[in-house]
Amino acid sequence: MSPQTPESPATRRGVVRLLNTTGGRLLCLAGAVDAAAVDAFWRRYGREPARIDRIDARSVTALSEPGRELLLDHVETAELAGRPVELCPSPAVTQVLTDVGGPATPWVPRRP
Repeated sequence: MSPQTPESPATRRGVVRLLNTTGGRLLCLAGAVDAAAVDAFWRRYGREPARIDRIDARSVTALSEPGRELLLDHVETAELAGRPVELCPSPAVTQVLTDVGGPATPWVPRRP
């Protein structure tokens, strides 16, 4: 893979990562979360939604359909397990979730 291929970290504009923090497991999304960022996440962590406590999406500048599906898959999995997920969205994330209907209320919105 050359530095200029679409899957290269040098050309990827968004990122999705799982982090272990003192506040629990955190799903962190940042930048333009496009199909390439979601695919990189799946290659690193697998397709099964991870057990998370919080989602930090405050730094998301754009959220693609695959990014929205990844976020909602994690929220819905937590809801099915009876664990509310704290979501810290950026305006871009809030807009995408609002435009498409978003989750009923399986996530707990938090203001930064």
